[in-house]
Amino acid sequence: MYSIKQVVEMLDIPSVTLRAWESRYQAVIPERTDSGYRLYSQENIEDLRYLKEQTEKQGISISHAVRLLKAGKEKRLDERISLPAGTPEEAIGKMKQQIYNALLEFQGERANALIDFGFSLYGYETMFHQVLVPVLIRVGDAWEEGTATVAQEHYMTHMISNRFYQFFNVFPVYAHLPKVLAFCPEGEHHQVGLLLFSLFLRKNGVEVIYLGANTPEEGVTAMLAKQSRIGVVCLSLTDKERLTYCEGLISRLQESFPDLQFIAGGKAYEEAEVPSSGRLHVLSGSSERWQEWYEQVFPGIKIKY
Repeated sequence: MYSIKQVVEMLDIPSVTLRAWESRYQAVIPERTDSGYRLYSQENIEDLRYLKEQTEKQGISISHAVRLLKAGKEKRLDERISLPAGTPEEAIGKMKQQIYNALLEFQGERANALIDFGFSLYGYETMFHQVLVPVLIRVGDAWEEGTATVAQEHYMTHMISNRFYQFFNVFPVYAHLPKVLAFCPEGEHHQVGLLLFSLFLRKNGVEVIYLGANTPEEGVTAMLAKQSRIGVVCLSLTDKERLTYCEGLISRLQESFPDLQFIAGGKAYEEAEVPSSGRLHVLSGSSERWQEWYEQVFPGIKIKY
């Protein structure tokens, strides 16, 4: 990945031009660091080099050059993406590998095209549970083992998470249901399970305010103080060493917001076999049991205006 300064030096394109091409024409969309700085992939570099050549040597407008670039990409993708051969299990395995390889090489266009193709073939449930979640888990393991860089792990997590977020606005929201505030507590960076459960709730018509990984306690408290109709707090934890902190966090939130219900899940709660009690619902087991749990628990949660 390259900074905007490196790209300017490499391609001799002024930074103001790069920003204009991005904002006006969506020529390339670089990734962003947590601080908001642009990071350009090798694919971005090649696209910018093409645009520079078209505008300077061929004398065509940047808007026309961008259209040519995108048309060429779509044609190449159509030629490279085809129905995987073999049994359904083998086909899904091949698609999973293709998506992983494309993301590992920062080929965002190809990865998104493969994902779109997968949704058209296998549907929402299969793609998320059997393809995208395993890809996220695999890159997390690769990063911990040192076979994937931090940049690769961040890029892949960001790309796949965006596909999860896109579905948040697809399903209708039912106003009679309480809102859910979902987050991973401070120090917890594994959010795959929380994303899946939040998406499951949205599919059932629940409005979810998703805060994501490593959320500070003060951020949760501030959100609860400002937002009305939040009836449930949902948190996920994989690190058993953080259980004591989470117990304290839930107790403090219960004291400050006595009408709240809590849903806790994740590897830490499963391994420690923490039982449900009072306003705390500990969710364990496979995703197939979520619907049964939802139908038993959610009707009893009332909204406190």
